[in-house]
Amino acid sequence: MEIREEIAELLKEVTTFRQDLHQIPELGLQEFKTCQYLKATLASFGVKEVYEVLETGLVAVFRSDKVGKTLAFRTDIDALPVTEESGVAFTSRHKGRMHACGHDGHMATMLGFAKYLSEHPESIRGTLVLIFQPAEEGPGGAQLMIEAGVLEKFGVEQIIGLHLFPEFDEGVIACKKGAMMARNGEVTITVHGKSAHGAQPQQGADAILAAAAIIQGLHTIISRNLSPLDSAVLTFGQISGGEAMNIIPGKVELQGTMRAFSDTVYNTLTSRINTLATEIAKAYDCWAEVTFNHMYRVVDNDEKMVEALKAVAGDSYVTSPPYMLAEDFSLFQQQIPGLFFFVGIKNEAKDYIYPLHSSKLRFDEKNLLGGIQCYVDLIEMLNQEGA
Repeated sequence: MEIREEIAELLKEVTTFRQDLHQIPELGLQEFKTCQYLKATLASFGVKEVYEVLETGLVAVFRSDKVGKTLAFRTDIDALPVTEESGVAFTSRHKGRMHACGHDGHMATMLGFAKYLSEHPESIRGTLVLIFQPAEEGPGGAQLMIEAGVLEKFGVEQIIGLHLFPEFDEGVIACKKGAMMARNGEVTITVHGKSAHGAQPQQGADAILAAAAIIQGLHTIISRNLSPLDSAVLTFGQISGGEAMNIIPGKVELQGTMRAFSDTVYNTLTSRINTLATEIAKAYDCWAEVTFNHMYRVVDNDEKMVEALKAVAGDSYVTSPPYMLAEDFSLFQQQIPGLFFFVGIKNEAKDYIYPLHSSKLRFDEKNLLGGIQCYVDLIEMLNQEGA
């Protein structure tokens, strides 16, 4: 994909935006410094129509006399509770906080896009709504923005977003029609038994033994309750219980994540987890309490919008495989047609190979220009008949 000269000229400023924002990472719904930086930068471009949402979120609006759709472009703005080890000169100034998922790059892309629109109003058609969304990493800022009315207020018809992705080489634009990222949820199983001395197990009900059986039993769901043609993940990453090595514990807690590419499969998971955990616990004279936190939905890309992206990306486009990662952009797609795509940042020669959420994540800001170019070209492409 060729980067046009007027977009290539944004590199220095986009680099500054990214590196400035990288130094002030903030967790979800606490992005006060980030919001002020974004607001001040938009003001420096002369953007008149900027609205504050949820205290730390922003919406910037560009309007044109040209007939066109109302398109929204979304960036996430929050960071992660990660201690940075990237070694960059512009490292995080907030201890234990880092932009380890590329959101600093997403914001810099959006600011570069906003600057381009400010300097090239002739490229605007209809109404463009730029959404700076807090709390993607949790607790789901997209839903909060929806509930605040950002789509309804401006009559948004379609929404576009992107994510930097270290599994694709620099210069690659990757996407997939339909389900590209998974629906996800969290499950907590509390196993209640009866405490006893370890030397007298017959006087208790062993919650650890029951919990172990539950974990083993739940992993049969994937192989025996789902079609071999369906994909799902169930992972328990935390287990806690017990007070001493010679005491049978009366309570054990399991915490895990569950993911699937369809609501049908996801609902089967929840139903079987509840049934199996409850019944297996009974077999050990225990009882299980099962709770779910249903989080994000399937990132389900609109087919016509993906075709538009393929057209603008040209030979830079590749078809992405589906990923079990989750994204709250999917909540916007529950409301209106949406397009979410990946921008490659991997460069093995420069050691830009670390995965998302890594404390060592690094990338070259030049890759952000590809995102800006796609955004600019999608304005025209999505306003063509049938798009």
